Amino acid sequence: MKYYFIINPVAGKENVTAARTPEIYRAAKACGIPEEDVSIWVTEYRGHAVELAQKAAQTGESVYLYAVGGDGTFNEVVRGAMEYPNAAVGLLPYGSGNDFLRNFGTKEEFRDVKAQLQGSPISIDLMETNRGYAAELCSAGLDAKVAYGIPKFRRLPFCHSEMAYKLSIVQCLMSKRNSELLIDIDGKTIRRDCLMVAVCNGCSYGGGFMAAPESRLDDGVLDVMVVRNLPLLKIAKALPLYQSGRHFKNGSIIPELRDVVEYFPARQVSIRTCDPADKVVINVDGECEENDFLSAKVVPLAARIVLPDHVFDRYQVTVNC
Repeated sequence: MKYYFIINPVAGKENVTAARTPEIYRAAKACGIPEEDVSIWVTEYRGHAVELAQKAAQTGESVYLYAVGGDGTFNEVVRGAMEYPNAAVGLLPYGSGNDFLRNFGTKEEFRDVKAQLQGSPISIDLMETNRGYAAELCSAGLDAKVAYGIPKFRRLPFCHSEMAYKLSIVQCLMSKRNSELLIDIDGKTIRRDCLMVAVCNGCSYGGGFMAAPESRLDDGVLDVMVVRNLPLLKIAKALPLYQSGRHFKNGSIIPELRDVVEYFPARQVSIRTCDPADKVVINVDGECEENDFLSAKVVPLAARIVLPDHVFDRYQVTVNC
């Protein structure tokens, strides 16, 4: 077994390469792993993690590939490794959002390098979208627009991630919020005046928005949440429930929000603006752009990921229940 740590030096607030490198080698030594079986690679540009993951997996040896960064880095490593059955992908979360790990555990659990090296693989579904593969979520509308606007606020002096997120929300709420969308769900088309549509493989996005709190990454089903256009006052009341996952319980939307949020289980979804000139912001695992179309379909058990040993044990209990 070989262990590769692929570090994104621009993920999160600081370059973690210098701090994490000795920690990785100490943990490997404690696990009895020879130093020559551990490699640390640093990405140099967007997409580089895909190439590095492919390079490691193409050796044919059994490999664990750890994405050291955020969800974007993890997405790249997954895409690079997904075609290789000898490879499994882990995540050491040092990004700004770190949403993927919320499906299984906490940031502290996933930063335990020794537990990661002693971890075990499981298989998860992916989404194949018109913008590439995604592990967690894709969306269209207000939520994606908020994420799209965050970087410009981060450039302001003393504006940390949480403040940038709040400022982007305010700006988006004060501008045009809604779009008329045609949403095709497993061949059935509905038309809605929407704030946003989230197509969820996992439970969380946007730094902790629990859009699909009961979603599982291994059930072959996507959870689609359609949020209708609302007046500002109703948005203020509904948003905290949606953010915390309290809008959804025991497989359905809570009664008081059923006129606001709709839920559809699906295997294939497409979202198109009624007017091609009306662009919306779409989000695919944190990568955002303006477009008039988004499609996604579930690809069952298409990737192997590594869970830290104690997280894996807890996951096995939920599978067997």
